[in-house]
Amino acid sequence: MTSHRLDASLDTAVDVLTAERAPVLRAVDGDTVTVRTLSAAGYTRRPASPGADAPTLLDARRGHCLVGPIAVTGARPGQVLAVRFDALVPDDWGYTGSGGIDTELNRALGLADPASRGPLLWDVDAAAGTARNQLGLGVRTAPFLGVVGLPPEATGEHSTIPPRPLGGGNVDCRELVAGSTLFLPVTVPDAMLSVGDGHAAQGDGEVSGTAVECGMTTTMTLSLVDEVPVAGIHADTPAGRITFGFDADLNAATTTALDGMVDWIAGLYDISRAQALAMASVAVSLRVTQVADRTWGVHALLPHDAITGPDAH
Repeated sequence: MTSHRLDASLDTAVDVLTAERAPVLRAVDGDTVTVRTLSAAGYTRRPASPGADAPTLLDARRGHCLVGPIAVTGARPGQVLAVRFDALVPDDWGYTGSGGIDTELNRALGLADPASRGPLLWDVDAAAGTARNQLGLGVRTAPFLGVVGLPPEATGEHSTIPPRPLGGGNVDCRELVAGSTLFLPVTVPDAMLSVGDGHAAQGDGEVSGTAVECGMTTTMTLSLVDEVPVAGIHADTPAGRITFGFDADLNAATTTALDGMVDWIAGLYDISRAQALAMASVAVSLRVTQVADRTWGVHALLPHDAITGPDAH
């Protein structure tokens, strides 16, 4: 097992998910990788004022500014890539955009006009675990990466913007903090993982379309797994076990997340799916992961201490 280091540069940054680009790093099962990513926009320096633009690393800005792809040698479809987040340290500033973009949600809220923008610029204190903006308002930080993904197909360049049932990507789940492991079914040979879109803090839903967007230094351990407790993208986090659903239809996304959680509970406690659904009804919380990307994200959360009794399998 080896430790690697990657920094965002013109040689390592990418704004699409693709298996056709040469990997920027080759890791093996069990390796640890420390990655410094820029903000989603790829800003190379702090904006001068809230909402101001700043130089970016990539001119095209087709999607999130990520680092990748990282090849995990020997990974093959049928396996699962486990990404354990050992540490996540945000940069000392971040930004949040709000309003001014013509989306269905902004129109409903009366905030589609560009004159209605309400951007925030944040000072982030990673050691104190706080962020404070130009309004004098602060929040507690809980850093995580918004985008952790594999290409959905072996050919082509794929947008980083929508989360996908195949490959993950822009999952935007606020529970994926340090100590979490995200399980991604391998979609292409060598996995070809790309990561970025650091968030110092975010609420469920990411309702303005952005969180506290920031650069991030992430240390993660990459492992290959042949057997997992549930199919599809799922996670084990400090808050609990999580299953995900992604779809343009909120009902479909909800059903996928719940279906995975019912399977997980049934397997953990050796009970029927109907009994597992009943347990989910009293122990599981369904949350809207994000509404920002025109693909609904829903996650089902089972806290570790929510079910007591016979030990889980």
